[in-house]
Amino acid sequence: MRRTILALAAALLALTTLVGCSSGGSDTLRVGTEGTYSPFSFQGPDGQLTGYDVEVARAVGAKLGKEVEFVQTPWDSIFAALESQRIDLVANQVTVNDERKARYDLSTPYTVSEGVIVTRADDTAIRTLADLRGRTTAQSATSNWAEVARGAGANVEAVEGFVQAVQLVKDGRVDATVNDNLAVGEYEKSTGDKGIKVAGTTGDTSEQAFAARKDSGLMPDVDRALAELRADGTLTQLSEKYFGSDVSGK
Repeated sequence: MRRTILALAAALLALTTLVGCSSGGSDTLRVGTEGTYSPFSFQGPDGQLTGYDVEVARAVGAKLGKEVEFVQTPWDSIFAALESQRIDLVANQVTVNDERKARYDLSTPYTVSEGVIVTRADDTAIRTLADLRGRTTAQSATSNWAEVARGAGANVEAVEGFVQAVQLVKDGRVDATVNDNLAVGEYEKSTGDKGIKVAGTTGDTSEQAFAARKDSGLMPDVDRALAELRADGTLTQLSEKYFGSDVSGK
């Protein structure tokens, strides 16, 4: 029995040490992001990682006095990377919902957006969520947009990101994709692609935040940094830089 108690004590000490190292004890903040989701996280003309989420994460790191190390990770494995402690924070337009609130520590939201339905430009049959019933949409399998599409009765074909989803829509391999109006607007603006259109809206407004492991102890500091960045105008400046308007919320 004594050996068992000692073993449990050693395991608890190791776990406590591990959690402490990953929740703010280090001078490095490891941030997971896709790097393929413009304008939030993408490679700039110089090949360097940039975007709204990337710059907000860097600003938060500066407020915390930590060096930010980005770990590019596909969306569908980004929370696994968080749970396995490969990263400390997810910065990739994590939509706030009850399931994620229960499972992760979520920061104060720093983006507010609306969901839209994207179809081929010549498609006149899909205009609302109800029109997706029995149709096929292309989505990152674990995204909230996949949940929206499934909730509307659509079949979801899993893709790695938004650009791949758009290509499947244009190729006629799926009927639509549901995504963030900010991401869709940036895609249309940067590519001039006339092969797709916004056919309708999902009718809801969503908030996006950073995510950390549950009870990591990291989020109070992140929220304090976000409050300072909001008060000094940094969030508004970054928002206007990437979207032409303030979508950082209040």
